[in-house]
Amino acid sequence: MTISLDQNGAKGPRRKLPHTTVQRLLSWGLPVSYSRFLWRQPGEFPVTAFLLGAGTGGLLAIGLFQLLVNPMNIYEDQKMRTLYSLVGLGAVGWGTSPHIRCASLLIVPKMLGKEGRLFVLGYALAAIYEGPVANLRYNLNEVIASLGCTVELQINNTRAAWHTSTAPLRAVFKDLLSSKDSLKAETLNISNSFEDLDAQVKSEAGFKLEDAMDSEEKGQDVETRQAPASRHPLSTQKMFELKTKLRCSYVVNKAIFSCQRWFDRKHDQCMQRIWVPLFNHLLCLPMKFKFLCSITKVMDVWCRNHIPVEGNFGQTYDSLNQSVHSLTGEFSANINLKEEKQAAVLGLNQSWEHMGTEVRNYVHSQEARLEWTLGLLQVLLSCTFLLVLHASFSYMDNYNRDIRFDNIYISTYFCQIDERRKKLGKRTLLPLRKAEEKTVIFPCKPTIQASEMKNAVRELLESVPVFLLLVVLCGLDWALYSIFDTIRHHSFLQYSFRSSHKLEVKVEGDSMLARLLRNTIGALNTSSETAVESNNMPCLPQPESMDAQAYFRAALPTGLLMCLCLLQAFGYRLRRVIAAFYFPKREKKRILFFYNDLLRKRAAFTKLRRAAIVRRAHQQRAPRHHLVDILHRRCPLLRRWLRRRCVVCLAPETPESYVCPTPGCQAVYCRSCWVDMRQQCPVCTPREELSSSAFSDSNDDATYAE
Repeated sequence: MTISLDQNGAKGPRRKLPHTTVQRLLSWGLPVSYSRFLWRQPGEFPVTAFLLGAGTGGLLAIGLFQLLVNPMNIYEDQKMRTLYSLVGLGAVGWGTSPHIRCASLLIVPKMLGKEGRLFVLGYALAAIYEGPVANLRYNLNEVIASLGCTVELQINNTRAAWHTSTAPLRAVFKDLLSSKDSLKAETLNISNSFEDLDAQVKSEAGFKLEDAMDSEEKGQDVETRQAPASRHPLSTQKMFELKTKLRCSYVVNKAIFSCQRWFDRKHDQCMQRIWVPLFNHLLCLPMKFKFLCSITKVMDVWCRNHIPVEGNFGQTYDSLNQSVHSLTGEFSANINLKEEKQAAVLGLNQSWEHMGTEVRNYVHSQEARLEWTLGLLQVLLSCTFLLVLHASFSYMDNYNRDIRFDNIYISTYFCQIDERRKKLGKRTLLPLRKAEEKTVIFPCKPTIQASEMKNAVRELLESVPVFLLLVVLCGLDWALYSIFDTIRHHSFLQYSFRSSHKLEVKVEGDSMLARLLRNTIGALNTSSETAVESNNMPCLPQPESMDAQAYFRAALPTGLLMCLCLLQAFGYRLRRVIAAFYFPKREKKRILFFYNDLLRKRAAFTKLRRAAIVRRAHQQRAPRHHLVDILHRRCPLLRRWLRRRCVVCLAPETPESYVCPTPGCQAVYCRSCWVDMRQQCPVCTPREELSSSAFSDSNDDATYAE
């Protein structure tokens, strides 16, 4: 405890000044009891510390569960077991170990670093997929569906035109097939009708065979006398005439026989009625005039001379008989239709009707596989939180183990040490030299400093591919939407197919041949009139464009990723603040070491920096490209970047800068650096006047922890 004068000028004890800005702010804003609890010594307030730590750890575990585990697609019982495990570990860790509390709070600045950016990268990729990629996929699927629909529409239109144009021919074939039974029935009717005529012609009824034999012998005698040298069978005409004559003779003879029987019957009746002898014979004598029956033989002579048979009956009968037998024996009608299906594409054994469905199913399967991969990627990126947790514990371990680790901050305690040394009249470090400022960090400075700039630029460059991916996909989505929308507005087609015909064949008459021709050739009597109207409106693509809100949702995670690259420098400053809060004694040792190390380097500044100064001076003496000289002379706006720089702090050359007058040196120094060099140019100072350490940079400097 230090002794100082109070406001009344009296001496008395006073409290120590806060060594950190956080301690100063909390001491100013919180009651004394709260401040005593926060900066308690080990072993103080154990029960309160455990209860508050357990409650805080449990709440943080619940928040961590909601952020990482709950969005995962796992079973509810697994989620509950994970929740209980996280709450238990968080409560026990925060209630018992300051290391756990420190590492848990270090997650916040680590989330602003590269580990956190890896976590945000998953959400950025997911937003890109759900935004422009999903819209691209939808528009491409629309185009694929449009192409498949167009192919099917063309096939359907071609099929409809083919069916319409071949409809009359198919109707004729169908009529012929349907009239096959009627044709057979008509043929059977013709055959049945002809059988009656054939039976009449071939019949031997109506005459006696003995009379036929006698007539045939008489005819043969006559023919033998007329043509003894030729022997031919009787023709159908001769045979039918002969049968007709025999039938006529048979009818005449039968008439004579019937007439004679009538006379006999009448004579018998007369004799029975007149029973007086002699009178009955005399009166019944007319009934004996049978010779009168021979008068009917006159008809036989007439029949032979005027036979009722046409002269061409035999020839007509023979032709008709041959036709009927040919018709019944050889007529048949069979129509076979065969459809062949060929593969439209080599290796694709599917019909065109199913081609669009197959393409859509393939696209849906690829979408499902991509979504499964994206879900797996999201799970893996959620697991990157373990990397953040590991980085937090690693920083805490290095902070307590390595005194040089991330020990480059000009803190409040550092300024207090320098102020105390200044009051005692000892050498101080503040204000720092320009070359020294580039190796340290001022935590309260609201700009990115030299030690942080290199890392920030590298992280920005690593985030550029994601930004370019977003820009390219959004541009491609907009371009494809414009193309597809133009196609939709200028690709409307109207299909129109009209067909009409009328064919009529008239077969007049009621004869057997007319009926047969009407059943065959009459099938050609067809007429049709068809009109097919269609368009490709259902097949036109219906693309969708992303609105401003969709673009904002897609770009927000990527913008956050870019902002994290800039916020990383400020977030990393919080790491030391958190670690110093939980380990204040370790922080004092680190600051004391850092202050003493800077004092040592300040004493040997010229010797330690000589190698870098000589290297930069040689680079300045190297001849510049003539194009650089031309730009320096003719472009005043570019002279700021083309000017020479101080070989110590790399500040641009100004009129107040000092240029070494030694011939062949021409090294440039700013005024402050020239004073720091004790007005001696390290470049042209003889090497033997400096120690061996003057020719190399120090490798034991504290570096910026990434």
